[in-house]
Amino acid sequence: MKRFLMCLGLLAATTVGLSAQMTSSKPHKPPLSPPAKAMATINGKSITIVYSSPRVRGRQGHIFTRHGLISHDVDYPNWRAGANAATTFKTAANLTIGNLNVPKGEYTLFVNIADPDHWVLVISKETGEWGLNYKPGNDLGRVPMHMSKPPHLIEDLRWTISSLGHGKGRLTLAWEYHVASVPVEVH
Repeated sequence: MKRFLMCLGLLAATTVGLSAQMTSSKPHKPPLSPPAKAMATINGKSITIVYSSPRVRGRQGHIFTRHGLISHDVDYPNWRAGANAATTFKTAANLTIGNLNVPKGEYTLFVNIADPDHWVLVISKETGEWGLNYKPGNDLGRVPMHMSKPPHLIEDLRWTISSLGHGKGRLTLAWEYHVASVPVEVH
């Protein structure tokens, strides 16, 4: 009887171990809004945007409207310009974005989309927030964005930083049927 119980115990332990291995080897689902990063060096200085990239996933035409997906965020019409944690902007140099002077450092980016055809980039001095906690009192400033339409649907939200030479560049946010950009100058 003693041997029978020992064998039964050994069998149970082996079964639990194999079950745990099988469970842990299941493929993980990719996140709906995976982490992403845009980086560039302009005039020898680095500029980085860290964000999460949501997908359109069949919701085109229902994202930026007054009753669309983003309108349900508590900070609407100020949008975290990505998903999940707030979109982080880091610069190793003093910049001018549009007509706004931005000292080197780390910031949070929001975009005011109250007018779907005229977005405004909002640069916040507060950092480390989740992205649904916009506080206007922490604004460094706001910059009107140049709007255009892409030739086709942009499925994955993406930020890009382009160097245009001579210390100048461009920050661009593109998603769905919207492309919004602002000029950048590195000092």
